[in-house]
Amino acid sequence: MLLLILLIAGAALIGTPHQKAGRRLVLASTALLLVGGLLPLSTWLILPLEERFARTDLSGRAVDGIIILGGMEDARVSTARHAHAIDEAAERLTEAAALAKRFPQSKIVLTGGSAEVLSAPTIGADAAGLVMRDLGVSDDRLLLEREARDTWENAFKSKALVDPKPGERWLLVTSAWHMPRAVGAFRKAGFAIEPWPVDYRTVGWSDALRLMESPAEGLRRLDLAVHEWVGLMAYRLMGRSDEVFPGEEFRVDGSRGAFEYQSGND
Repeated sequence: MLLLILLIAGAALIGTPHQKAGRRLVLASTALLLVGGLLPLSTWLILPLEERFARTDLSGRAVDGIIILGGMEDARVSTARHAHAIDEAAERLTEAAALAKRFPQSKIVLTGGSAEVLSAPTIGADAAGLVMRDLGVSDDRLLLEREARDTWENAFKSKALVDPKPGERWLLVTSAWHMPRAVGAFRKAGFAIEPWPVDYRTVGWSDALRLMESPAEGLRRLDLAVHEWVGLMAYRLMGRSDEVFPGEEFRVDGSRGAFEYQSGND
């Protein structure tokens, strides 16, 4: 979006007495296209997000519930077409379905409402529920949280819906690059979860020097990463998280965990 604004503003100024400023804006937009679209800037920004949380160890105690954050479904298309409509974050659903099969006694929470204002609201949790049912998850296990409009509300409304008991084990499924902000919100809500990141956009630190295959791919990833970093800072400033960059916490025995925290590493 910034690239487009710079380009349009620069082009508009070139035919005016401010053509010098216009040329500078066009050059700035060209530089941004090169740096953000082809060089690995976006990868440098997204890698710390994706690497912040490892998947929790699923050995030992059974899982009582699995929470899947919305954002991978297009509820508007799904409602209109009466069909599945999911995007590149579809692993939130496919991984959750695999976990549901692995832990057949667990409850499955789909959280996501509607952020639409000018059109009839369509509910994300409803669209995701359609997919989960067709993937074999029975209705008696599904809990739909249909009001949350953002990650902050995902956390608090999910907790109110399930009323987790002490000692219960809940997994949180969301995109790896979104997990830090999600964990910060759930911690603030007092909902102890264990992370199960999905939807990775990189293979790891070995991607740090890899050029992007196309400017569109690089700019799309850059927009995603910048949005998430801004979101992390905003959540801290708004009191929606106690940390700018939430990380893993560890039990006394050194194992990772999201419940019964004893000490933190941040």
